[in-house]
Amino acid sequence: MLIRPFEPRDAADWARIFHTAVHQIGARDYSAEQCAAWSPEPAPVDRVLERARDGRRIWVAADANNVAQGFIELEADGHIDCFYLAPEVAGTGIGADLYARLEGEARNFGLSALYVEASEAARRFFLRQGFAEEHRRDFERRGVMMHNYAMTKTLPEVHTGAINARSG
Repeated sequence: MLIRPFEPRDAADWARIFHTAVHQIGARDYSAEQCAAWSPEPAPVDRVLERARDGRRIWVAADANNVAQGFIELEADGHIDCFYLAPEVAGTGIGADLYARLEGEARNFGLSALYVEASEAARRFFLRQGFAEEHRRDFERRGVMMHNYAMTKTLPEVHTGAINARSG
């Protein structure tokens, strides 16, 4: 898989991946009613494109035909907003590759921490990436009670200066 920046042509795939992941991967931990409230239908392409233009960075995992199979989003303050994989590639390491790209870029941007509101499946993933669970969040979406987890990760400071050699 190629990890690359989001392109406008990825918008329909973004909507497909999000909706399918909620209803197949999310359904392992959430009820059908909760999944329907989370994503009642694929998002309109124009709404996805609007999100992509709001300043967030989006990376896509693209297959050999350059078709998106997953995506991850980073906002300027270190917030990971959306992270979804097509169900057929979940558990193959592609999510770890996408996350590694995001964390590397976050460090390049000078961010000191990342944070996310993670679903049950994402919580398990982010714990493996070194995130700490802050607390469970209970909320209502479209009249249905849902939950996720507030999680954070402090990024080690990147030292870019030259190493000074001591002469004796």
